[in-house]
Amino acid sequence: MPVSGFAQVSRRLADQDETVVANRSWWDAEAGEYYAEHGAFLGDADLVWGPEGWRESELRLLGDLAGRRVLEVGAGAGQCARWVAAQGATVVASDLSAGMLRTGLSLNSRVSDPRLAVPLVQCDATALPFGDGAFDIVFTAYGAVPFVADSALLMREAARVLRPGGRFVFSTTHPFRWAFPDDPSENGLTVNQSYFDRTPYVEADSDGEATYVEHHRTVGDRVREVVAAGLVLSDLVELEWPARNTETWGGWSPLRGRLFPGTAVFVCDKP
Repeated sequence: MPVSGFAQVSRRLADQDETVVANRSWWDAEAGEYYAEHGAFLGDADLVWGPEGWRESELRLLGDLAGRRVLEVGAGAGQCARWVAAQGATVVASDLSAGMLRTGLSLNSRVSDPRLAVPLVQCDATALPFGDGAFDIVFTAYGAVPFVADSALLMREAARVLRPGGRFVFSTTHPFRWAFPDDPSENGLTVNQSYFDRTPYVEADSDGEATYVEHHRTVGDRVREVVAAGLVLSDLVELEWPARNTETWGGWSPLRGRLFPGTAVFVCDKP
């Protein structure tokens, strides 16, 4: 959870409209700084599932990509989509934030392989502008899922644009972490709130207007959302912290990563 310079931080209700406006503005403003801080870790054409540093080239959660039609939601600058394109898939990268997509356009202009200049679409992940069954695979690596108020609707939209037999994979903050402070040090090892408290985390300006919103769901909530969307949960991967990764990213750190999971990856199939 990124605390801004003069933000008012609280736990309060925030509906879908307020969440969309706040998060679009936040990511628009932070796109350049985000890339400057994390671009080297993420790579310009790589699929990293979370701050632990596990890559799709290692985990192979999406399955065979050659010839597949793939949609990335919450794509940011499209780094993951470029890696998928390099595997022989036809990919569309979508994101709510025009600022993040502008960074994506800049990265597109620098690629040497024309396959990596992926199409970029601005849209809300809960209202995808694509037809039913348009894609073989939909995925998101830390995009969209925790940043929408109605994540059940997001699951239904992902299921809608998938063909029968398709796959939806998403990574997000492990729900267990919500009970702990967002602190990478020993201070972040003690539970300070209920795991079952689903009240959104909200940063606001001096007028009380939300500038950043993040929503929590329990593991059970996520499973029920997946099932209600008509999907089958095929795997739930809790990423362990690899010894090779010595970096700290916000509240994610080697110290905490050795003790409890920071990222959950849900692998879902459409019958």
